[in-house]
Amino acid sequence: MNKYDCMIIGGGPAGLSAALTLGRARRKVVLFDNGTNRNRVTQESHGFLTRDGIKPQEFKNIARKDIKSYPSISIMDQTVIEITKDDKSGLFLVYTSENNSYVSEKILLATGIQEEFALPQIRQYYGKSLFSCPYCDGWELRDKPLAILAENEEHISHMTKLVFNWSQDLIVFTNGHQLSEKVQNDFEHKKIKVYTDAIKDLHGDDGNLYSLELETGEDILRTGGFVVPSFYRPNKFAKQLNCQVDENGTIKTDGAGRTTAAGLYVAGETEKGGPSSLMIAAAEGFKAASSINMDITIDRF
Repeated sequence: MNKYDCMIIGGGPAGLSAALTLGRARRKVVLFDNGTNRNRVTQESHGFLTRDGIKPQEFKNIARKDIKSYPSISIMDQTVIEITKDDKSGLFLVYTSENNSYVSEKILLATGIQEEFALPQIRQYYGKSLFSCPYCDGWELRDKPLAILAENEEHISHMTKLVFNWSQDLIVFTNGHQLSEKVQNDFEHKKIKVYTDAIKDLHGDDGNLYSLELETGEDILRTGGFVVPSFYRPNKFAKQLNCQVDENGTIKTDGAGRTTAAGLYVAGETEKGGPSSLMIAAAEGFKAASSINMDITIDRF
């Protein structure tokens, strides 16, 4: 069985950046990517210098092409289902759903996170007319009649104030949750209407939102908006490999990708369990790869 210097789980910007960095450091690397990256539903990715407006799949294709210049990097379009560590040798064993297994000295977890929505209907519009990041998609929705969909008051207040920078034609929908008098007054002062009634359905066509229907029967016209999903890690690898996690769900690291479990590193959204930009995730992938390369260098010198 071939042994790798590092196995990278996840083929998003963090994993791809780490693979490139390690390949250039002449490390034998394999990257696993099952194509479930969170931004796959997005039409365009924004905020990454030289690639503003690029489709996420095109971004990945370009990154993969860059990586193929380095013969020590392999890419496997497989789903990792289990990671174990041999306490005696200190090596990691990775098993995939395709019944393959691999051995490595180091592991980088870059599997990211996934969204959950209070309203399942949001999924039909997510990435086309409903979004979660104003920095990524606010410019395209500027000055349009927008909806803010969230249920937690803190999230509602934060998102509404932020989006107000791009469009002042806002209506807040809390889906049956009440707001404090202070927040209500803040919104009223800015002429932002609030509906606290439960949402019955969303209406639109081919991912383009037209209106939100309340349980009261009222139909409110909106052409897009922003939502606040809850996020979760799509696997339990960090927990199973005994990484320490703080009270906020963030995996504890040294600030450079090293976890509390020897030989195990994290990068990108995996670490915080929350959303990040392409550029930040890629930078964190580089940082973690630098740590991995230095640790291998010291181990072998």
